Amino acid sequence: MRDSWQPELGRFRSSLAFRGVSDAEHDLKTSLMRLGAPYPQLEGHLIRNFQKYGTLGDVGLDYSEWKWLTIGQHHRLPTRLLDWTYSPLVALHFATADRAKCERDGVVWCVDYVRSHKHIPALLRDALEEVGAYTFTVGMLEDLVGSLDRFDALSGEPFAIFFEPPSVDARIINQYAMFSVLSSPSETLDGWLAQRPELYRRVRIPARIKGEVRDKLDQANVTERVLFPGLDGLAAWLQRHYGPPYTVSAADEEPNEGTPPLRG
Repeated sequence: MRDSWQPELGRFRSSLAFRGVSDAEHDLKTSLMRLGAPYPQLEGHLIRNFQKYGTLGDVGLDYSEWKWLTIGQHHRLPTRLLDWTYSPLVALHFATADRAKCERDGVVWCVDYVRSHKHIPALLRDALEEVGAYTFTVGMLEDLVGSLDRFDALSGEPFAIFFEPPSVDARIINQYAMFSVLSSPSETLDGWLAQRPELYRRVRIPARIKGEVRDKLDQANVTERVLFPGLDGLAAWLQRHYGPPYTVSAADEEPNEGTPPLRG
């Protein structure tokens, strides 16, 4: 990865967060937005009822709103969070795993989360600097802003942060996961980034090489079997592994220079 050398550390450590999308035309709308109007007013109801009905015995009774939010995102509750990863290979997996989108260009979003945190309120920025961290933890957010309402009230202008979820299961660990969250449920991250073009870039994955990329990821063991531990992930990997190779339309069947043509 370019620009990953960190001279103060003497290490190659990228400051980019990655998100793979199977269709390059898709935006960065959250699952909460995709509910449709009036989704900003529904956010609190969703979290409250997820907490109410998701509590079993004494488990989770003292969880903060931030912890319930991250657990809800993990279990596909509509939220204002977006999934990201530290790993470009994991992002490539999500850009190429959907066979139904094999004839569509994919894209990997790359956002400099370290530089993005230069645009956040001083309370949050100072907290990162105090502990020498580049991303937040749920514990830090619980201590600094105990609720989304308090988070949103920190600034009159929208801002975005990146934070790591607690390692509640192997899926989060294996996907090297992180989340982004904006200080308004009605703002989109791509809209926010468009005003700060120095913070991001998009790497397009042409449809004609998706099959090649997919096969190489499988060879590198970046598969559903690893990223979604359990029988569901195993079955998804086997279905794709033993299924037919990806195909593209005749107009796109132009092999990568220096590589053999894809078999369709």
